[in-house]
Amino acid sequence: MTEELQMGDIVRAPYKTGVYIGEITNIRPEHYLVKVMAVVKHPTQGDLHSHKQVNVPLFHERRALAEREQTNIPKAMVKKFEGEIPSYKDSLREALDRLRSDLVEDGSEWALLSIEKLNQLEKEYF
Repeated sequence: MTEELQMGDIVRAPYKTGVYIGEITNIRPEHYLVKVMAVVKHPTQGDLHSHKQVNVPLFHERRALAEREQTNIPKAMVKKFEGEIPSYKDSLREALDRLRSDLVEDGSEWALLSIEKLNQLEKEYF
């Protein structure tokens, strides 16, 4: 059984392929509504149903959730966060740089296309 969290709790919450730190702003039967405060892991680029493939109908550009954006996350996926909350902008920069570094190391065609998408997002973010 998972711990029942309360409104106002600061949590670590995965959403699609990203991970965020946020505050619970509402409790629903199956979900917590979480307001984003920081980015832990930037979302993966590309088609999630054809992992690491470039020859797909649409190679998705996936943005990180915005600061103060709210999203529903299944209760079982949300964990209490302990520690200092970084600023949204700094955490986004670190998550983006970490993902880009992993992609450069990968070096595949998928990774190179993902880096292109991240470079476009970086211009929009900053």
